[in-house]
Amino acid sequence: MKILYVCHRFPFPPKRGGKIRPFNMIRHFNQQGHQVYVASLARNPAEAAEGEGIKEHCHHYYAAVVKEPVQFARMILRLPLITPSSMGYFYSQDLHNHIQSLLAEHKFDLIFVHCSSVAQYVANVTGVPKLLDFGDMDSQKWLTYRAFKPFPLSLGYYLEGKKMLHAEKRLAHSFDLCSCTTKAELATLESYNTGVPSAWFPNGVDTDYFTPGTAPYEQHSISFIGRMDYYPNQEAMLQFCQQTLPLIREQIPDVKLYIVGAEPTPAIKALANLPGVIVTGSVPDVRPYIVNTAAMVAPLNIARGTQNKILEAMAMAVPVVSSSQAAGGIDAVANQHFLIADTPTEYASSLVKLMRDQTYRQQLADAGRQRMLTHHQWHLSMQQLDIIVRKCINLHQEKQLTQREVQ
Repeated sequence: MKILYVCHRFPFPPKRGGKIRPFNMIRHFNQQGHQVYVASLARNPAEAAEGEGIKEHCHHYYAAVVKEPVQFARMILRLPLITPSSMGYFYSQDLHNHIQSLLAEHKFDLIFVHCSSVAQYVANVTGVPKLLDFGDMDSQKWLTYRAFKPFPLSLGYYLEGKKMLHAEKRLAHSFDLCSCTTKAELATLESYNTGVPSAWFPNGVDTDYFTPGTAPYEQHSISFIGRMDYYPNQEAMLQFCQQTLPLIREQIPDVKLYIVGAEPTPAIKALANLPGVIVTGSVPDVRPYIVNTAAMVAPLNIARGTQNKILEAMAMAVPVVSSSQAAGGIDAVANQHFLIADTPTEYASSLVKLMRDQTYRQQLADAGRQRMLTHHQWHLSMQQLDIIVRKCINLHQEKQLTQREVQ
């Protein structure tokens, strides 16, 4: 097949959540022998240059380089409109023109869009099977932000969430099938009652890359992994250090907390002034930091879809203590493969036990690793994707046949 693949963040290198899922799809399609034409955005020339490695995994790629001030201006211009500001941020006339050129030059067998914010580029295209992978339902994320932001920011996020919700419903009608990342996201999508067929397939984890460590770990240590310019990660760590870490320190005075992630804000950097807290900033490889600790914590209060950091830790046989919110994207059993906590006392209790009881830690670590091997490997997820793609194409063909019979 000849596939046009449009995504909101340039999918190479696959180092962050918004890039990992689309990259693995593109690579899979390419390995299946399909010609994949990738069209996406790069936020600066450096990102575009770094993304050139995608050429080994597709037939054609194009990165429209945008400038942050221009994209923010596009967002602001949409504030009084019904169009979500998010769509303004991910709009590029250059990318629009390139996609139109590809559509004019090639007869595609499938148009695949990852993320609703870029569905705008092909929403009006007809005559080609189209699949929209929402990934996460972005509208719900913005609506959740409202509870964590002061007025008038809370109002802004509420309005953006409502506008995005309207757009998600409208865009769904422009595609033959819509998909998402988890069962929970699927339930949200189906609650829209669009009448458009829907499905889900999970994120995977590279269990050959994320493997258990062989050296001894620091027994009195925990880790948190994530980009620290991302508000949900910032909020999680600020609350954790304020409310939970002191409870742990009462029982384990020499506990260490490694906060590992690029672009820490001043508020996050200031956490390094607390006893035992290490803020690393960007590191070339997060794996040594995870496997060196007794457990990884994911105390996210704002979380949609799958937290790849959790899958990666479990694949490395490092026990995870997660919030209920963050656990929604894990195809695993709580208290068997990972632990759930939602209050400072619950977090402290679970983490202290993992740091003190090495036998218990090893049991949870082994169970988590095994679950990743059986339920979260990319090739298993891609098998589900293949079924969804075939369904999308069949639905389109049935729709075309019905239209011809009516005529």
